Amino acid sequence: MKEAIVNPDLMVTVNHDAPIPTPAATQILIRIVCAGCNPKDWKFPFFSKTSSNSGDDMAGVVSSVGTSVLEFKPGDRVAAFHTMQGPGGAFAEYGLAESWTTFHIPDGISFEEAATIPLAGFAAAIGIHWRLSLPMPWSPATKRIPLIVYGASTAVGSFAIKLARRSNIHPIIAIAGAGAPFIESLIERSEGDTVVDYRNASDYVVEEIRSALKAAGTKDIFHAIDTVCENGSYRNISKVMTDGGHITLLRPGEDYSDIPASIERTVTYVGNVNGDGLATNGRDFGLVWSRLFTSGLHDGWLNGHPYKLLPGGLNALSKGLSDLKDGKLSASKYVFKVADTK
Repeated sequence: MKEAIVNPDLMVTVNHDAPIPTPAATQILIRIVCAGCNPKDWKFPFFSKTSSNSGDDMAGVVSSVGTSVLEFKPGDRVAAFHTMQGPGGAFAEYGLAESWTTFHIPDGISFEEAATIPLAGFAAAIGIHWRLSLPMPWSPATKRIPLIVYGASTAVGSFAIKLARRSNIHPIIAIAGAGAPFIESLIERSEGDTVVDYRNASDYVVEEIRSALKAAGTKDIFHAIDTVCENGSYRNISKVMTDGGHITLLRPGEDYSDIPASIERTVTYVGNVNGDGLATNGRDFGLVWSRLFTSGLHDGWLNGHPYKLLPGGLNALSKGLSDLKDGKLSASKYVFKVADTK
């Protein structure tokens, strides 16, 4: 099979004779139609100085299943989150995923759209429903719960908004830049949701958040998710957060010591759904949310992230990863059609 290996310089080597992986008992072997691209796909090879198939978002057709797999069979249309740094990554003709991070793609949803969901969707769910302990969709909020989503037009940020809305969490204070028009299509102004442009001075951003909270009838805010963790993002959040509040951050390994001790801080790590980071209940969390992704797509309250399909299949990976590294893509994800690879 064809498999793309991403090197530390972000150049890509396509192996045309790689072995097709074999699924373990709990895994699914997927013939990949489309692979999605995330910032970690360039960050891991770049910073670790190792070469690997670093892709984790895949959408395609079930080829075979392990002996312990329920609910899936060959021929099913699925999307899945691959176990990071494990064998069978998404940048190939065939990939592996655990059954609890795999979900059915309803009719009418393209492989391209589905490939934008897995990593970002699970990360958003972990951030707001696991780390911040906000209400789940089957037990939606019955009172006002303000939520800051910093980096709202990122894939994780936009999915956080969609999942928060499903759980009746409002007002949502969405912090975005060039992607603000896209975020306007996601929020509910009638519920007090608003968009603040982070490209303005920090003092302006802080005051705009305070004004948004006041307009929504509250001054206290206890929950925030920061999907960018740079350029003063969490410092701005800290200035408006009430003592006893909680920020969850998407970038591990950073020094967050300048967040006041009165504010709880946690790191949202998407690998928890595969048991990474000692998350023993991650499998159950992933199982529940993967099934909710399918029902959300079917019922219409969930859709994929905007995407750009790069021509050339896996041969276009180097350009896509370099663009992500250079910050050239906003409010969108790159998707690659594996069959287009020469």
